Amino acid sequence: MEIETRSIDYVPPEERYGHPKSQFFIWFGSNMTVLAMATGAFAPTLGLNLAWSILAIVLGLSFGGLFMAFHSAQGPHLGIPQMIQSRAQFGVKGAVIPLILAIVLFLGFYATTIFYGAQTLSPLNVPMPVSIILAGIITLIISIYGYAAIHRAEEYSSYLATVIFLIVTFFALTQPLPAGSLSFGPVNMGSFMLAVSVYATYLITAAPYVADYSRYLPETTSISSTFWYTYLGGVTASIWMCIVGAVLFIVIPDFSANSAVAIASVWKLPLVIILYATMVITAVCSSTLSLYGTFMATVTTFSPFTKLRGTKKTKIIIMTITMIIASCIDIFGAQNMIIQWGNFMGVILYFMIPWTCINLVDYYVVRKGQYSMKDIFDPKGIYGSYN
Repeated sequence: MEIETRSIDYVPPEERYGHPKSQFFIWFGSNMTVLAMATGAFAPTLGLNLAWSILAIVLGLSFGGLFMAFHSAQGPHLGIPQMIQSRAQFGVKGAVIPLILAIVLFLGFYATTIFYGAQTLSPLNVPMPVSIILAGIITLIISIYGYAAIHRAEEYSSYLATVIFLIVTFFALTQPLPAGSLSFGPVNMGSFMLAVSVYATYLITAAPYVADYSRYLPETTSISSTFWYTYLGGVTASIWMCIVGAVLFIVIPDFSANSAVAIASVWKLPLVIILYATMVITAVCSSTLSLYGTFMATVTTFSPFTKLRGTKKTKIIIMTITMIIASCIDIFGAQNMIIQWGNFMGVILYFMIPWTCINLVDYYVVRKGQYSMKDIFDPKGIYGSYN
């Protein structure tokens, strides 16, 4: 497999390939992670019982998945990464504002996913910093190879995760629950709506890079097929993992302290080894999307102002720097990760909702998918420098 040569460039029709079903695997696999389980535990930390937590999970993720899938459907038609399309709405240079927010988002997702994957190795007496760096290096290698490698990794991890997490699900659903866990009694509506918002944001945060992984599909790929494969993959996996995470938070003590170890603590050899391996593999594969997205967004941000281009050398440098920064965040700043993760998602919500609405309305209502690829790369073109 060769290292991908294109970065933010337009993908011409003769280089397009693949089937929209690939969108199911990449978004299913990337959400079959311990991070998704930990996200599911956010609602119970707000004091919601299991019934209200499950309702918040289903409503939030089903809603957030709509935005994600509509963005994914833009990829085959435009043939460019998601965030560079923002130049049509904000101007070639003005798009720097949402791009910087996207970089922060990608870095947060990357650091958090790597953290939860690295936690899995702690029972093996591997020091946390070493685990974080090892996971980061593996992620770096896959991400450098790019689009095809990431798709292949997510497809294979999807198969493995489905089998192993079915066993985890069986364990979760056979544990005794506290009285009243499944009843819709009185609820703090503020906490419930906050939980719905956080779960919606979980998938909305994929919007800034979701088209990055559909842009190589043939131009003839229909909007509906790309939409539904993306929606079903992302929503199915995230709802599944979040509900399991909410249940495990309730039935396993100290689940929030180390989710991976808490899950594995009730398993026996050799299954526990397979479980650990699965959690590490899915975390590493999922984090490649955020690392790859950081590179794409960084090049898009600086290219209008500098001579920076998305070469192989640039890719390696930017991804390596990102990996180092994320590792430092994990090593020196990882305390009360579930609470911090929920707060991060809440802050991102304020920025991602306006951006995604502007982008989707511009694409589907105002311009109806008609964009000039030449002018998206030209500050003097019809979209201007600032808009």
